[in-house]
Amino acid sequence: MIASVGLAAPAWSACDAMGDYRGVALKRFSGSAAYAYSTSRIAIDADGAPNAYHPQDRGIDALANAGYPNGGWRSIIVPDPANPSRGYVQPSGPFAGYFVSMTTVQDTGKARTDPARYVDSTKVPYIVFPGAFYRMKGTGHRGVLGMARNLATGQTSPMIFADGGATNHELGEVSIKLAENLGGANVNPRTGRGAPRGPFAYVIFPGSETSPPWPRSDADLRDRAEAELARIGGWEAVTACLAR
Repeated sequence: MIASVGLAAPAWSACDAMGDYRGVALKRFSGSAAYAYSTSRIAIDADGAPNAYHPQDRGIDALANAGYPNGGWRSIIVPDPANPSRGYVQPSGPFAGYFVSMTTVQDTGKARTDPARYVDSTKVPYIVFPGAFYRMKGTGHRGVLGMARNLATGQTSPMIFADGGATNHELGEVSIKLAENLGGANVNPRTGRGAPRGPFAYVIFPGSETSPPWPRSDADLRDRAEAELARIGGWEAVTACLAR
């Protein structure tokens, strides 16, 4: 169940300016590595879904969004081991004929050509870190957990940083599942149709990463993220911090 109830903020949950990223103010909570920010922007990332991309462009996302066949598709679609100039096509299973789509965070215990190696956008609420944001000190490593809230509706969700975006992209790119948890319906990664409207608040908990960062169960992701949120005072503390 997606929690939507705020918790009382303890006295020590003051926050201070951490800096900004492309005009988005980052606020860090005193006595904690946790930080928060808010943005109205939302973009949908389908990467990791086994039906994300198809050679005949019949996937839930457009091949153009993967840069295929030109551009940097090798960070999004698994190259065919037999012919690295083309994408690997699933030979069997429910999505036979589709490419295998990658995410930055992976289950390295599985083969590179196994769709289950990657974090499925349709099943896992994840957030995308642009490259320059990821390189900022204190933003967290791969697999860091967080919580998101639609400030217009109160809907909330745990999340994990599971995919990296282009170097200078804006914040606000999320998985299909996270968009649904925040109020989206029939979310279309090709067009953005069905995405929820914000603004949205995000709080990230550096230090919540595991080694390896994936896999994590749904229950572990949710319970750890909610515990970290409670530690800084819950949504009451986050919204108060962002309002300053």
